[in-house]
Amino acid sequence: MKVIDLRSDTKTLPTEEMRRAMYEAEVGDDVSREDPTVNRLEELAAHMMGKESALFTPSGIMSNLLAVLTHTHPGEEILLGSESHMLWYEVGGASALGGVVMRTVPNEQDGRINPYAVEEAIRPENIHFPPTTLLCLENTHNRCGGAVLTPEYTSAIAGLAHQHRLRVHLDGARIFNAAVALNVPASELAKPADSVCFCLSKNLSAPVGSLLCGSREFVERARKWRRMVGGGMRQAGVIAAAGIVALEKMVNRLTEDHATARRLAYGLANIPGITIQPERFQTNIVIFEPPTTITIPEFIQQMTKRGVKIGGLGGWKVRAVTHRMISVADIDEALNRIELLVREMT
Repeated sequence: MKVIDLRSDTKTLPTEEMRRAMYEAEVGDDVSREDPTVNRLEELAAHMMGKESALFTPSGIMSNLLAVLTHTHPGEEILLGSESHMLWYEVGGASALGGVVMRTVPNEQDGRINPYAVEEAIRPENIHFPPTTLLCLENTHNRCGGAVLTPEYTSAIAGLAHQHRLRVHLDGARIFNAAVALNVPASELAKPADSVCFCLSKNLSAPVGSLLCGSREFVERARKWRRMVGGGMRQAGVIAAAGIVALEKMVNRLTEDHATARRLAYGLANIPGITIQPERFQTNIVIFEPPTTITIPEFIQQMTKRGVKIGGLGGWKVRAVTHRMISVADIDEALNRIELLVREMT
């Protein structure tokens, strides 16, 4: 029985072209900026995001942390969505290591946060209050089902933040999914933000790595923070080489993942007992609710036994993510196995 792994697009393996590039990579000491492959990757990333400079980091979590450390000072406050990855899945690093207060603004179902709620949350100058200095956005939005923020929305809310002298960081872990879904350059989505990061190791299939992009001055300061938190790498060209292939070869094919996700979402909608709004899902993340006669841990465990791996989101929600290693046939087989389980358990 084939195992169909829908837990995350982090489960992708590097392509053969990536493996060859890694083997043949020209390398040097990246901490001393002497790795030509890392330098090329950073230049490529900055160009694709429309920013002056970029910094190669081991992970998206580190990129987000470095952005907070670089944009803020201890004792300040940052605003972020109540469903944001930075709040839920990054171990409270912004508070623990950056010394900042994380104040949430409710995320809407489509991943946006209401501009009026943001404006209301910004602290006025007062001896009793921590100053609000950073707004963090997310595109695509993980816990909101891969929802996409449009250039118009991002520009409007970033403009509001800038009016109040806040900086804006965009967690763009899957920003290329958003760009492909909207048929716009990723740089257009990143333009209003002061900094943006994206992952190589999710939708783009590289084995490891993230890029943090912004102005030259911002990246220079972030580079020093990277060193402090232990993210300085030596002959990192062996992994940067796969990242170059990812950016040059893996972006356009994301339409395939979006198509398989839609097939999954509408297939789930046809299974009695499954609760889902299939029209919501624009990219490669699908969220649904199994029948209430099955607990979420039991549903996940039983599906794993049947060779379909999915993840829980808390409450009654589960998440499935399509990626390069999931075919149309895999989706159809996963739907068959899910339907059989639902019939058995209801």
